[in-house]
Amino acid sequence: MVSELSLSKNVCVIGAGPSGLVAARELRKEGHKVVVLEQKHDVGGQWLYEPNVEKEDLLGRNKFLEVHSSIYASLRLISPREIMGYTDFPFLMKKGRDTRRFPGHRELWLYLKDFCHHFGLREMIRFNTRVEYVGMLDYGDQFKQDLKWLVKSRAEENNGNYKEVEEVFDAVVVATGHYSHPLTPTIKGMDTWKRKQMHSHIYRVPEPFRNEVVVVVGNSFSGQDISMELVKVAKEVHLSAKSLDITLGLSKVISKRENLHLRPQIESLEQDGRVVFADGSQVTADTILYCTGYTYTFPFLDTKGMVSVEDGGRVGPLYEHTFPPSLAPSLSFVGIPRKIIGFPFFESQAKWIAQLLSGKRRLPSWDDMMLAIKEFHQSRDAAGVPKHKTHDIADFEYCDRYADHVGFPHLEEWRKQLCLSAIVNADANLETYRDSLDDHDLLQEAFQSTHFTPLLGVPDFTV
Repeated sequence: MVSELSLSKNVCVIGAGPSGLVAARELRKEGHKVVVLEQKHDVGGQWLYEPNVEKEDLLGRNKFLEVHSSIYASLRLISPREIMGYTDFPFLMKKGRDTRRFPGHRELWLYLKDFCHHFGLREMIRFNTRVEYVGMLDYGDQFKQDLKWLVKSRAEENNGNYKEVEEVFDAVVVATGHYSHPLTPTIKGMDTWKRKQMHSHIYRVPEPFRNEVVVVVGNSFSGQDISMELVKVAKEVHLSAKSLDITLGLSKVISKRENLHLRPQIESLEQDGRVVFADGSQVTADTILYCTGYTYTFPFLDTKGMVSVEDGGRVGPLYEHTFPPSLAPSLSFVGIPRKIIGFPFFESQAKWIAQLLSGKRRLPSWDDMMLAIKEFHQSRDAAGVPKHKTHDIADFEYCDRYADHVGFPHLEEWRKQLCLSAIVNADANLETYRDSLDDHDLLQEAFQSTHFTPLLGVPDFTV
């Protein structure tokens, strides 16, 4: 449904990472006035690498974390660059930079800086500004069309002092990411274990673990990656996983490394340094490194209970992972979904939000949105999906249906196939898949359907 009247709103976007930047661009394209509040000194969000983590709590339990990025020094993308970029700004190879198909984290950060520069977004961003409070000015009637939001922020000035700022906005877009606030398990003896425990949120380099016995908890991508790095310096690495049914790729790595061992879940931690596993085996460890994922948290957001986070991983109620029915479209979230091809999805979210705020589109009724949310949650529960994985999509068809809400193009078939190819290759050969080129036909399709130019054969480094 399209309105003849296009309205301009004063909008605050919280965060200048991948989701916040594209939200700012789409909002401005739609004619809205946009201010982006970013707590760090530059754009990038998670991709703005922070090597200095000494100031952070080892398990990241503080309400407001000092360190936002969870990127470690050696991290490389787990998806090929061809699928990573926004639809109208491909993630191209550039001369003098990291030209690998699975580049390191710095290259993606530079891509985001290029995106910011190309679309002139920096002028909208206030850096070194932490949002401390977001709340409704008048919440007596949450269905009011003219709902306003009070935003309190703390800006660092050049002299090192801080300035408290209060502003009122017509709408707020929360784009703070979901890979910063550590999710740690509850283990018997965890609070009294006297040796080092830390979350992968503050892991950066392997050298501090030289000659140590390290227990890595969690065999997700980060757990596998970090374990493969630690075995080069540590005395022993024990990878503790919920299931011992592992991929062929991880199995190959373990078979080649005498000091890398697969273990079941931890049963208890003993004060003398022993780690006891569920099968009764045990090791005396120097460090436990929790690669156990992250939780959604919005410590600044006050919605009087209308939006909450259950079990660290179900934000809601959210219609289509984006809109709280009682507060939409004046409050929205970009970047909540996981296990998707992120940048194009964030782009479609941003377009929908921008057009809703301008009046070009309308959301369903409150009742219809709440029913859709209820049915979605029931389907996830019936499928045995735990609440903390509510927003794990892993479904190309859903992404395409979402795009239909705003007339956004469906994901190209080559993009889907390249994504699946990377997953299959990682399962088969965890150590080398990033440098293998066995999907040449898919690459050619990608190059023909976009302005990508391969390095091999055609030395064109178009920006």
